[in-house]
Amino acid sequence: MSRDIRYFTMDDVTRTIHKLSLGRIRDLGLLESALHRPQTVVFGVESYTGLFDKAAALLPLLVKNHALFDGNKRLALSGTILFLGMNGYELTSDEDETFEFMLGCARGDVELEQITSWLGAHAERIPS
Repeated sequence: MSRDIRYFTMDDVTRTIHKLSLGRIRDLGLLESALHRPQTVVFGVESYTGLFDKAAALLPLLVKNHALFDGNKRLALSGTILFLGMNGYELTSDEDETFEFMLGCARGDVELEQITSWLGAHAERIPS
C-alpha cells in the first residue's frame, strides 16, 4: 500500500462511542491500549505491517479489553469498519457472516492471522 495508514485518536473513538450510543467507557487505559496496538514497533520494526494486519490487531483488543461497560463487540466492529474506511476500504460481508465472525472473535476462536485473512477477503477499495 503506497499511502500512509491513518490511525484513530482517542477523540475519534470517544465521538464514535457517543454517536453510536455504545454506552459508558469503563476504562480509558484499556481503550487507549487497543488503539495503539496497530502502531506497535519493536526494536524499530513494525509488528503489524499491512492495513489488514493493523485492523486485525485492533479488532480483538476492542472486543476483549472490555473498555466499555457494554457494547464492546459493537465497538470492535464499528471501530474496524471506521479504521478501514478512513484508509480507503469498506467491508463487503453480509450481516450474518459478519455476526458469526464477530462472535468467533469474541470467543477467542479466531487467530490473528485468520482475522487478517478474513478482513482482506471481505474488504474492497472504496472508489475515489
